[in-house]
Amino acid sequence: MQTLFAKLSIALITIVVLMGAAFFVVDRINTRIYYEELTQKLNAPIAMYVTGQRDLITAGTPDLASLADLASHAMVINPTAEIYLLDKLGNILGHGLPPESVVHDRVDLVPVHQLLSGNAAMPIRGDDPRGSAQKVFSAFEVRTENELEGYLYVVLGGQKYDELASDIGNSYTGTASFYVAIAIVVLTAVVGLLVFGLLTKRLQKLNVEIQRVGASGFDTDPNLEASRSGGDEIDQLTRSFVTMSGQIQSQIEQLKENDRLRRELVSNISHDLRTPLSAMQGYLETLIIRGDTLSDQERSRYLNIARKHVTRLGVLIGDLFELSKLDSASVTPNLEAFSLPELVQDVAHEFQLDAENKGVSVVIDAISESAFTMGDIGLIQRVLENLMRNAIRFTPDGGTVTLSIRDRKQNIAVAVSDTGSGIPDKDIPRIFDRFYRAVSGEEAKSDSSGLGLAIVKRILDLHDSSITVESKLEHGTRFEFELPMYQQAA
Repeated sequence: MQTLFAKLSIALITIVVLMGAAFFVVDRINTRIYYEELTQKLNAPIAMYVTGQRDLITAGTPDLASLADLASHAMVINPTAEIYLLDKLGNILGHGLPPESVVHDRVDLVPVHQLLSGNAAMPIRGDDPRGSAQKVFSAFEVRTENELEGYLYVVLGGQKYDELASDIGNSYTGTASFYVAIAIVVLTAVVGLLVFGLLTKRLQKLNVEIQRVGASGFDTDPNLEASRSGGDEIDQLTRSFVTMSGQIQSQIEQLKENDRLRRELVSNISHDLRTPLSAMQGYLETLIIRGDTLSDQERSRYLNIARKHVTRLGVLIGDLFELSKLDSASVTPNLEAFSLPELVQDVAHEFQLDAENKGVSVVIDAISESAFTMGDIGLIQRVLENLMRNAIRFTPDGGTVTLSIRDRKQNIAVAVSDTGSGIPDKDIPRIFDRFYRAVSGEEAKSDSSGLGLAIVKRILDLHDSSITVESKLEHGTRFEFELPMYQQAA
């Protein structure tokens, strides 16, 4: 009873039984109406013929003997006919029936006038003096020397008809009709159940696959065949489940990967935090314990080393805080028009001293000096600073770091390239992952937090821009991104 097939089956059987019963009742009613209309049309002249045989009313006096004689002859011809003689007001003057069987002494003349007018649609039912039900009839005016004396009223479906109809209803024909109706209902229900079974079979298979894939934690693919387009609602549901299953699998894999990277981040950040803290603690304890015995030169060296680790710790915490803000969507770019060549010049001057101390040359290659763009100048400056810092860090003595600007149709391309150690091919797809650090090469040996490029990518995402990287080991690396020209952005 809990399955869709069972519910549909019960609904179908209920509908079929109700429709079968309704059809049976309506058919009986229609059959009766058809018979009454046919009977009334065929027997409409009876009252006229009977009236034409005798003068049934003379000077207001009914001829009851003639009426009884005519009624007996008419009932021999048609046993269901019952004849009544009415006055001008519809009062019954006489009939050929047992007196005790007639329970009404008057007939409503409105249906009589409708029949005599010839304009009303048949069947037209009138009063039955022997009962409460209305029945079809035949009627005609009784006139003497063209003066209306009354009406001859003939009930065409009297008690004899009711007895015959009851007998026929209980006979073989009536019983056979009932069993035929039952057989049709049963056959219709069986065919409907077979059709429902075929239709719900695919739903049952889909349900089994949903339960199986769900029980496996979406580790397995659904064993379902879904057409690429078209089909009925079940096909559409199958396609939706297959697509949803694939998306859930991808999301689960991404969550697993994020969890793994998160653990790596915690491990790396814990190490990066522990290292400067331990170094600072060691030098500060040395100053406290041996402060009186240390020379001014040793004391200054220890303090500078401790300050260096404090600076490194501050940079690491700042990167974590900045990336956290960028990920929380609490940062909205403050868009404004600014000159990229000027910004590039400022960033190059900012890192000029660091580059000279390491023996690295900084070159600016700007085709246009008036290339304006639309963006958050502070965030774009942060992008260039992170790229420059990485470039200088991984470029050896005598190398070159180049900042270049090029026009690209409706955009401006900004690139930071170096002649450093390069990035292994296997690491390139993941260098922008916020939780990723190389396990080998110069990146692994550096004191970087591994968050700089993640911050770069997030800032460019906020500007609807992407960054590309080209690298070759021992030859250098090139990072490039594009920003819209100010004219198009405006």
